[in-house]
Amino acid sequence: MRTTLHLPDGLVEEARTAVGFKSKTDTVVFALREVVRRSRVEELKSMFGKVKIDLDIPKSRRRPPRP
Repeated sequence: MRTTLHLPDGLVEEARTAVGFKSKTDTVVFALREVVRRSRVEELKSMFGKVKIDLDIPKSRRRPPRP
């Protein structure tokens, strides 16, 4: 999708240098993905201790007998 954005030149260049990309587009896409990733991590962290999973780990690791 093509979009026109007004971004601070210094900020884009600093980010581009920090991540080592040559392209401004790659830098912006990386930044957007990172924001989404961090949001998902925070969502998972907020669920810590709220989800009860009852698993029998040793049983789940056993392979069924071959016929």
